[in-house]
Amino acid sequence: MNLIAFEAATRRLSVALWCDGALHEKSADFAHGGSEVLLPWAQALLAEAGLSLKQLDGLAFGAGPGGFTGLRLACGVTQGLACGLDRPVVPVGTLAALALASGEGRVLACLDARMHELYLGAYLVTGDAVDELMAPKVGAGGTAPLPDGEGWRGAGDGFASSQGGHLRERMGKRLASCAADVFPTAGAVARLAAPVLARGGGVPAHEAQPVYVRDKVALTIAERHALGGGR
Repeated sequence: MNLIAFEAATRRLSVALWCDGALHEKSADFAHGGSEVLLPWAQALLAEAGLSLKQLDGLAFGAGPGGFTGLRLACGVTQGLACGLDRPVVPVGTLAALALASGEGRVLACLDARMHELYLGAYLVTGDAVDELMAPKVGAGGTAPLPDGEGWRGAGDGFASSQGGHLRERMGKRLASCAADVFPTAGAVARLAAPVLARGGGVPAHEAQPVYVRDKVALTIAERHALGGGR
């Protein structure tokens, strides 16, 4: 089974090719943009594997939550290819992919949501299986819902933000470790999507949509001033 996956929810953009269980990936950091690299990376990975687009069985993308522009980019590229090829699409939760990329155990996945908020989700990772223990939420580090229990590993760039500091304080000793330099990857998206495709899952290209969690994109001027953000 052959699968291409795209992940662009954070500044770490990546594309992965799953080819009969073997995984090949390209990634780089982009502070802004990066839309011009996704298709060339996909084409390069296919060429290196000696495959064509028509030999793909399906496609996948990191569906969110994450940066709105990046989510739309990954979704749009995936939809465009899938529609032309008439292949199914598997939308994969970005926080679940982040948890899988971080390794096994109980993972509190946390991405910087900007606007003084975090995207949070809690997962149990066993091999390539990711069980959701707390569905993705958005909120401030001081008030966001927290998972029950102990022995959590924190993962994601949200922990590098000031709101992540508040979250670490609230978690206390329940947070056994924290890795703010871990990002969701297209490789993790592919690992989660592969078994879905193998059992005949996925959705038609036109039904694939990002999962924003938060509908509001920007603060009003008054809200920015209230938070000390100035203009």
